[in-house]
Amino acid sequence: MTRTIFVLNGPNLNLLGEREPAIYGSVTLSDIRQRCLAKAKSLGLDIDFRQTNYEGELVESVHQARKSACGIIINPAAYTFTSIALLDALKTFDPPKIELHISNVHAREEIYHKSLISRIATGIMIGFGARGYELAIEAMAGMLESGMGGQKAS
Repeated sequence: MTRTIFVLNGPNLNLLGEREPAIYGSVTLSDIRQRCLAKAKSLGLDIDFRQTNYEGELVESVHQARKSACGIIINPAAYTFTSIALLDALKTFDPPKIELHISNVHAREEIYHKSLISRIATGIMIGFGARGYELAIEAMAGMLESGMGGQKAS
């Protein structure tokens, strides 16, 4: 069985470190990628780390994960609240899925309170800043070890 986790990042996350540092901090996506690779390696896992500003490309990454990943950690960014296409793609991925957000979306404007992705996520990591990625990898490792995961009811 593959030991690869896809870490998928949606629109505007390529601007981390520049965009709204009061909300997202000063850590760049490149910094997060390096931290994810190190954390995964320490747990005997591999990471396929991706970012795109395009919905269809994010959907294609989920399709690719179906054949080569044991789990998905996804920060869908704005697509969290708008993308039925992404929701439908994630429904086709049976292994564990963790939805991740750097900020506490529930403490922000109401537009950020209703996630489409949460309804099919195995777990959710919200509001831990960039450290949330490493915490999500630890959680994923635990899920994989215990056999937890799989599709949630929709």
